[in-house]
Amino acid sequence: MRLWSIHPKYLDARGLVALWRESLLAREVLEGRTVGYRNHPQLERFRRTPSPVDAINQYLEAVFLEGERRGYKFDRDKLRPYSTVVRIPVTRGQLEYETRHLLAKLAERDPERYGALKDRRVLEPHPIFFVVEGDVEPWERRAEASQDTSHSFAMTREKRAPQPRSRDEGTRPGELERQSSGAVSERESQASTGSRGA
Repeated sequence: MRLWSIHPKYLDARGLVALWRESLLAREVLEGRTVGYRNHPQLERFRRTPSPVDAINQYLEAVFLEGERRGYKFDRDKLRPYSTVVRIPVTRGQLEYETRHLLAKLAERDPERYGALKDRRVLEPHPIFFVVEGDVEPWERRAEASQDTSHSFAMTREKRAPQPRSRDEGTRPGELERQSSGAVSERESQASTGSRGA
């Protein structure tokens, strides 16, 4: 699971879809509606805020708006109002680390986007975050991130039989990639809902 500190506008189609889904699942955890992943390190900074649920709802809103800007069909009914406007600090070192991590993914998945961003040392943060000086955040699992393992938050909640898809999940990743970049191979479409994280 990765709740990116960088702005969702930099993500490719597959990354943005994964972020939407994993953020929805993160909200379930913060609301106490699922038994798994309560201690997942990506949630630490949200838990440190005065209102963790307001924080994740605010985070989700920015992800939704980026999807809407691209014409993706994320389910607006999944958005919820928040009573507290939250700002969360993120270190410059963390943003630099995530920039490198994203660029490595884009080099494989979206060469055009990679070419536009490859000379950037640090990308802008998600609107909920403000930048402070510092190294990579202590909750960051560097080895997991660099290996792009199967620790995707949304895919490892439980090992369940596949369930029919519903409108709650929005448009399938393969459909989004067709909208944004033309035809996509069956292998790429399957990978976008597979075990690789965002």
